[in-house]
Amino acid sequence: MLLTHIGEIALFDQLFSLEYKRVGEAMIKMTLVGVRVELPSNQPIVLLQEDDGDRFLPIWIGAFEATAIAFALQGVETARPMTHDLFKNVLDDLAVDVEQILINDLIDGTFYAEITMQQNSVKHVISARPSDAIALAVRMEIPIFTEEKVLDEAGIVMESSEEEEIERFRDFLNNVEPQDFL
Repeated sequence: MLLTHIGEIALFDQLFSLEYKRVGEAMIKMTLVGVRVELPSNQPIVLLQEDDGDRFLPIWIGAFEATAIAFALQGVETARPMTHDLFKNVLDDLAVDVEQILINDLIDGTFYAEITMQQNSVKHVISARPSDAIALAVRMEIPIFTEEKVLDEAGIVMESSEEEEIERFRDFLNNVEPQDFL
């Protein structure tokens, strides 16, 4: 469907018409560690860490998404809104309360996510790419979760020798510039 008129709120309502129905699935709270470039492939990844555990979840993302997340993490404001900023502004203007991001599946090496939001006391769940969902989460300061099955399948535990790598990664994050991803 194409939105041909800016005032077509009915299409917006259709996009947000899914009822939130999640029963009995374990969700684990995650913290965004940051964005990095994986060597030697130069592929950007976003790295999440479980809040109450030792597992990390690396998700390979595109360069544009990495830049969008890095801009938000560093508080970079562009002259004109980027796509994720525009989406946040639309949600804010329409009084949509974004509640959480959930990395909910991993199929054939592809991660899937959902954005849970509420408008007029009705919950909605929207399918999204994890990179887009995370870029929105950073901008809106909303929690990120992953389903336990995803973390069980793709999570990694850093050994103590890898803790130095994490510290180097944090140093990298403190010094990285958004232009490094272009």
